[in-house]
Amino acid sequence: QVQLVESGGGLVQPGGSLRLSCAASENIDSIDYMGWYRQAPGKQRELIAGITKSSSSNYADSVKGRFTISRDNAKNTVYLQMNSLKPEDTAVYYCNARKQIRAVVFDYWGQGTQVTVSS
Repeated sequence: QVQLVESGGGLVQPGGSLRLSCAASENIDSIDYMGWYRQAPGKQRELIAGITKSSSSNYADSVKGRFTISRDNAKNTVYLQMNSLKPEDTAVYYCNARKQIRAVVFDYWGQGTQVTVSS
């Protein structure tokens, strides 16, 4: 069981920046894939950024060039640096850890952190 704790959300003006953190309860180099999802009111949860054990990353088109995902294995923490924030980035942001053991995939979630972009 992997426990994830997000932090760093808050209220920011358009054009501003925030950095989210996701602290894991175990070594993240044992986790196949870690991702950041978000869910806005009335919308489905969507994957916006992810990073593999080998630090290969991927991004949703909506955040590409503005958000950067990174990992610090020594701190068992994954970060999401969010720049040039827009009102449409307002959502609850969730950290996800995915492990595959043989043919079984295990997904773990944090409790979420609110990001509000507003003037």
